[in-house]
Amino acid sequence: MSEKTGEPAPGDAPRGADLARRALEEARAQAKAQGKSVGAGRTGPVPVRRRRAGRRRWSGPGPDQRDPQSFGELAAGLVARRGWGENMKDARILGAWTEVVGAEIAEHATPVRIEDKTLMITASSTAWATQLRYMQRQILGKISAAVGPGVVTKVRIHGPAAPSWRHGERHVSGRGPRDTYG
Repeated sequence: MSEKTGEPAPGDAPRGADLARRALEEARAQAKAQGKSVGAGRTGPVPVRRRRAGRRRWSGPGPDQRDPQSFGELAAGLVARRGWGENMKDARILGAWTEVVGAEIAEHATPVRIEDKTLMITASSTAWATQLRYMQRQILGKISAAVGPGVVTKVRIHGPAAPSWRHGERHVSGRGPRDTYG
């Protein structure tokens, strides 16, 4: 993690919280582009209520809109009003990856991003990439069970990046240390 920007360093793979934060920022940008208020706390003007002369309104024994509400209800209402439902499902997959697919798969597979209902996954080794390709249907089933059907319809699995033999500004073109064998 870079201390100045809060962004992941170029060599670090982004993790759950960073991916969820990025998905939330994209959702805010999309809502702002659609003309919706972002971060204001309200989506429209506050209605003015007038009291009848000489009469008090008490809430009474039943539930009332002025009663305290749980944070979960307030957050769900905000997500619904702002139209963030689909982006929140994406963030749930990326942010709670271990709970969605299980500890064993999460140990060897890292979600990278979701584009056009396709989840990009990076495996820890080529052997795990092959194993995950065999398990694609099970992974899609676990994702559907966690966030609902249709959020992710395809999975793309990539192995780890190959090591780079380019070090420093100046280097000799060619295959690197392997060029003496052939």
